[in-house]
Amino acid sequence: MAPPYETSAAGSESPVPVVTVDVAAASDLITSAGHRYVDVRTEEEMNKGHLRNSLNVPFMFVTPQGKEKNPLFVEQFSSLVSKEEHVVVGCQSGKRSELACVDLLEAGFKNVKNMGGGYAAWLDNGFPINTPPHTMY
Repeated sequence: MAPPYETSAAGSESPVPVVTVDVAAASDLITSAGHRYVDVRTEEEMNKGHLRNSLNVPFMFVTPQGKEKNPLFVEQFSSLVSKEEHVVVGCQSGKRSELACVDLLEAGFKNVKNMGGGYAAWLDNGFPINTPPHTMY
């Protein structure tokens, strides 16, 4: 049975079960349990603020045609994180990161967890972030 802060997306349309943890649990995993944090938001979103010590591998890109999936996502992720490492994956709201976790699990990553609520929930809970310096004009 999963701890109370974890849920599984086994009942959703996901082909593989994704473990989702709430932001409080994610914070504990990242700060105390040695999990790495990988943000799958776009570079533009990351530049507005991000979790400390986070890695960035965009799952989607914004193009003139709209959002398109990064065709090299798993390859780029693999260049930064081993398949055995414990990783929390997040985005703005938790949806892209859930989709990213599905791809990662299918690619053989064994220890990935989705951060439910994403960066927005992280901010709502007042957890620490890095923000770009403000430019004065």
